[in-house]
Amino acid sequence: MPVVDTLPATTAAAEEAYLGVVERVLATGVRKTNRTGTDTIASFAEHYSVDLAEGYPLLTTKKVYFGSMLREVLWYLSGADHIRELRQHTKIWDAWADDAGDLQTAYGRFWRRFPVPEAGVALGGEVWADAGHPNVRREADGSLSFDQIGYVLDTLRHDPMSRRLVVTAWHPANAAVSRLPPCHYTFAFQVTPAEDGPDLLNCHLTQRSADLALGVPFNLACYALLTQVLANAAGLRPGRFAHTLVDAHVYVDHVEGLEEQLSRTPVPAPRLTIARHADGRAKDPDELTFEDFALVGYDPQPAIRFPVAV
Repeated sequence: MPVVDTLPATTAAAEEAYLGVVERVLATGVRKTNRTGTDTIASFAEHYSVDLAEGYPLLTTKKVYFGSMLREVLWYLSGADHIRELRQHTKIWDAWADDAGDLQTAYGRFWRRFPVPEAGVALGGEVWADAGHPNVRREADGSLSFDQIGYVLDTLRHDPMSRRLVVTAWHPANAAVSRLPPCHYTFAFQVTPAEDGPDLLNCHLTQRSADLALGVPFNLACYALLTQVLANAAGLRPGRFAHTLVDAHVYVDHVEGLEEQLSRTPVPAPRLTIARHADGRAKDPDELTFEDFALVGYDPQPAIRFPVAV
């Protein structure tokens, strides 16, 4: 039996923080039109923060499909720019891919293979990592790309107090023409020293467009999981997850479902376990498989169906 990591006793505080955002937006948001043709009730610059030591923040006031979310995170970490593998397990990205499964924008592509400018294009005084950098790889077409997740993990291991632990999925020239540029477009890590054990790894996510009913529960679960993965690999503990929502919105055909969800009482969060190697070593992100993750104590209320605005 492989060794696993577990989190301590759980509370419902994270879910209550999320539900508080939903309540504020429904109470104070303004009606807006948007590209989908379905109006939203929207609020500017909402924010919440949760303590990951209190449990894995998978919502319990409705069932969240953990397996689909996990497949999506592992797909991001693979660096893929298509959904051919993901499509075998979940249809979550089908609406934005072409028939071959290719995407105009893929999070994993930018997380793990962010384009490095070609030699000779730097302006005066600019510098770029080149093929000699440990986090630069050469693509099949000969171009160079930068592994941002690899850089963050290397830095956490060798310079954990660095304030440069930033990952971006936003490439301006791509976003200007992409059918769906990244919504959760940049995140940063910070390490807080601790006297009672390993230091704490915190994560802050900035999201330009936040669908409170469908997207944000997945985003919360995704980045909490990623924080735990990187904390394990770097010998740290999960700390806090903070989330800034630039345009926090509720589609008007989601209001009834969210009101039903708000009427329910959350229960303590589950715990997330991640398998280690047989000798106790934490697995690196590239070594993890779907079977390495398990939920303990997840007892959600029934799912609530929300239509997807494409």
